Amino acid sequence: MITSLFTVLLIGLLRSGPVEFTSSSYACNGMVVSAHPLASEVGLQVLQAGGNAFDAGISVEFALAVVFPIAGNIGGGGFALLHTAEGEVKSLDYRDQAPTGIHPQLYVDDHGQPIAKNSIEGPLAAGIPGTVAGMYELHQRHGQLPWSRLVQPAIDLARNGWVLSLKEAEQLQKYQTDLQRLNAEGCYVCASNKDFAAGDTIYNEALAITLERIRDEGAKGFYQGPTAEQLVAFMQKNGGIITANDLNSYQAIWRAPLQGKYKGYDVYSMGPPSSGGVLLLQMLGMLETQPIQNYGPNSAKYLHQTAEIARRAYADRALYLGDPDFVEVPLSELLDSNYLKKRASSIQPKKATPSKQLSGGLAGSTESDETTHYIVADSQGNIISATTSLNGAFGSKSIAAGLGFLLNNTIDDFSLAPGLPNSYGLVGSTANAIAPGKRMLSSMTPTIVLKEGTPVLAIGSPGGSTIPTTVLQVFLNQLEFGMPAQWAVDFPRFHHQWLPDQIRYEQGRLNKKNRRQLQQWGHTLQESAPYGRAETIRFHPDGTLEGGADGRGDDAVRGW
Repeated sequence: MITSLFTVLLIGLLRSGPVEFTSSSYACNGMVVSAHPLASEVGLQVLQAGGNAFDAGISVEFALAVVFPIAGNIGGGGFALLHTAEGEVKSLDYRDQAPTGIHPQLYVDDHGQPIAKNSIEGPLAAGIPGTVAGMYELHQRHGQLPWSRLVQPAIDLARNGWVLSLKEAEQLQKYQTDLQRLNAEGCYVCASNKDFAAGDTIYNEALAITLERIRDEGAKGFYQGPTAEQLVAFMQKNGGIITANDLNSYQAIWRAPLQGKYKGYDVYSMGPPSSGGVLLLQMLGMLETQPIQNYGPNSAKYLHQTAEIARRAYADRALYLGDPDFVEVPLSELLDSNYLKKRASSIQPKKATPSKQLSGGLAGSTESDETTHYIVADSQGNIISATTSLNGAFGSKSIAAGLGFLLNNTIDDFSLAPGLPNSYGLVGSTANAIAPGKRMLSSMTPTIVLKEGTPVLAIGSPGGSTIPTTVLQVFLNQLEFGMPAQWAVDFPRFHHQWLPDQIRYEQGRLNKKNRRQLQQWGHTLQESAPYGRAETIRFHPDGTLEGGADGRGDDAVRGW
């Protein structure tokens, strides 16, 4: 079967033009996959020092906050999916939260139209950060090594400096105008008299000091004391609304993970306030009866079918999903197999369904690409698959003066006005409307797949609204098309999110024949630059770990 699948794959690639692939990485004792080689190396060293996967994940997360400032953070938040050595699957919500002083009028004008800059840049765009609380809670429940040991590598990186790669230098240069405009002081990512270049060393002493407080005092070192006082003073001076009480009151929340089935596999992912798990399980549910293997990963038929089920899932997202602590989310109905069969029954084999004909099926620009994902597995069976974000590239592009970290701009993930798209093109309803203390809807999709209780896959990706379709394709690439882990994450991608009504495909993804076929079936096509930086670990029956780190970035696998 695998041989025939590879034949189909290779034929598809030959028809679509050149795609470069590299080999997967293998290990037996533990593995770390993240967006930066230094962060992956930090995680590996923790495993080798006797830490478990959760310890290593904490160190990776703090290291990414230093060496991957475009998305890694302590000024943002995220979601983590855990598989413990005892076989339990858990999920931790440390998503950013709306400040108590928030109200919609801060972000819309008198005519009800979004004031884009207020939710995109500067302190007013920032939600209460959750990363430090999330990592501390994770350590309290599942940590093995001392907390200080896990934070120290990030301190060393910030103080001693890290060397920019070519891609990192290009990213910093791309956003220089905004970073310099929004930061009068303490802008460690701002070039002074020259452009950034590969090989430059970046230092961040202010962040090192902030991390030392976190190392010594745990979560209190961030949400109380000097760091909190400086952050609140910065907010007051620059028009932000986060208060000392907001910081002191923030809590990470353990939530039940979502669970679904696909052809004998148990698929676990993140539930609301992330939409990612719902979308993934809906799409898998609608695809389950389809002979995906027969279509081939590069065929017009596969793209058509997958775009149509994504169109329906994202329409449901717009109407029904929000923070479950504020709105009733009809999860059981949305994931019901009969509902999904009915939802898929309207798909026509050779005709696109116009999105204007679809709304939520039960009874109504893109989310930022600059998120990051990491996966860690140890030899005891512990796994963490975590997605964390500042939302936009470099978040709000506002650096907390004297503290050395970038603030998020996750307020823009709310539905600023029902029916209107946010700056990333996603349309929402009152379920995701702004409210004090509410967590904004996300697309993050950390995922772990089991078969008969044994781990098979861990997957995740950045990419905003494209995350669920990216995770879906990495899942199918491995379990339906038999691709190695590295091929699965490097393979070109496509995306549909209901609105705008188009298939977005990466350059080189579609040959002329397939483009013409999809257009004849009624699809609008939009070529895109490469997006997302997916990570995956495949768990083989003999205990071997196979890792894939996305070649679209500097992502790296480390194992032993």
